Amino acid sequence: MTLFILLLMPLLGGLLAWYSERFDAGLPKKIALLSLLLCWLPLIPLLSSMPFDASSLPRSQWLIDESYPWIPFFNINAHLALDGLSLLLILLTLLMGLVALSSAWHEITKRTGLFYLNLLWTLAGVLGVFLAIDLFLFFVFWEVMLVPMYFLISIWGYEQRHYAAVKFFIFTQAGGLLMLISLCALVGIHYQQTGILTFDYLILIQNPISGDLAFWVALGFTIAFLVKLPALPFHSWLADAHTQAPTAASIILAAVLLKTGGYGIIRFVLPLFPQASIQLAPFMMLLGVIGIIYGAMMAFVQTDLKRLVAYSSVSHMGFVLLGCFAFNIYALQGAVMQMLAHGISTSALFVLVGMIQHRYHTRDLNELGGLWLNLPKLSAFGLFFGIASLGMPGLGNFVAEFLILIGSFAQYPKLTILAASGLILAAVYSLLLIYKTFFGQTKRPHDSKIADTNTKEWCTLISMCFILIYLGLHPQPFFDLVPITLMKLSFIADDIGALL
Repeated sequence: MTLFILLLMPLLGGLLAWYSERFDAGLPKKIALLSLLLCWLPLIPLLSSMPFDASSLPRSQWLIDESYPWIPFFNINAHLALDGLSLLLILLTLLMGLVALSSAWHEITKRTGLFYLNLLWTLAGVLGVFLAIDLFLFFVFWEVMLVPMYFLISIWGYEQRHYAAVKFFIFTQAGGLLMLISLCALVGIHYQQTGILTFDYLILIQNPISGDLAFWVALGFTIAFLVKLPALPFHSWLADAHTQAPTAASIILAAVLLKTGGYGIIRFVLPLFPQASIQLAPFMMLLGVIGIIYGAMMAFVQTDLKRLVAYSSVSHMGFVLLGCFAFNIYALQGAVMQMLAHGISTSALFVLVGMIQHRYHTRDLNELGGLWLNLPKLSAFGLFFGIASLGMPGLGNFVAEFLILIGSFAQYPKLTILAASGLILAAVYSLLLIYKTFFGQTKRPHDSKIADTNTKEWCTLISMCFILIYLGLHPQPFFDLVPITLMKLSFIADDIGALL
């Protein structure tokens, strides 16, 4: 029951936080904090016994596997399983949940109970996505995480929050509908070919479907995940959602919701549709390269800090798409590392943007400048995370992008060279962000009433600094957690030369 308890914690905590508002408006955030801390309890025995050594890891892919009957008529089970890949993303989700809670602690003052209900249920949906092995259950959690995020943007967002929330909902629901159609087609074709009606990933993966329909089913799944990644041309919801969302929602969006797209490709598309994935690979990698360059160029011309960081996410997640379809163990390891490092660094930038907006009531780069003189601690954190975003050696982002480029070059050298140009563009928009915000001409006189980072903000940001440094200087423990999962995918590389 370990994994089911993990899911129940935020679900029940959200309901309790909602109910508690009638007694005290400050009680919901305390209950939300307690709920997130309790989510760590089921993982403590696993983390304490984990050797973090590839030679001594269990040979089985799954560290925990739990299944209970749910809808027996259709052979649908409540099947949850945890392996190294999902463990890393769950740890990222719980950490970023605490960061989001920290940013919302003083920012959210209205309808606090409903806010923390939606925040915790969004996190519960994400945890379910990373744990569900039954595809129908996976789809249920895929939808669960979207509805609360819609309310987070629509109720607690900024001026055009309703437009941004509806746009987010339409894009993601369209992707969800396509996934449902593809899921039913996959199960139906598998039933025709094997006589087994099942939604269980572990059974479906043993007999990958074949034929012309397999390509279209794989394409349906892929597009659904590309919407969430997001990749061109399904990216336009992201900038509006980030710009209008409260800081906590932006953190959850950047840190974990986008990662469900990359996770879905690695977990479902590549192993369930190996031949179709090979056929899709050149086009998907081209989309990744275009996304890297386009996102960087769009970030360069933004004057709104939030939109700049949002478009940088489009560029960074293009590297994830590139690494996923390279069918190379180094590129796949880099894609996983990029999801982790991007989740930390971009979330930290959104935290900083929220802090700046809270103090100066603007995100316009033309109205900022010279903040180092007024807010030296905040500016120092901004310098660090800006440099991390551009891929400075010694930090996690560099390790991720280096591995992706090395792994991709073996299969698609020309596309990889184009993708490498995105690193130059990343340096341009990152340095522009740093200069226009923290250096340059001071546009605001010193105000002693505007305080620098407080203890809570300092502890939150410094912890994220240490995580990025650890990812950059000692990434091997994280690589050791996912070799079994990724090695099962990299075998496809042997067939690429013959089929392309």
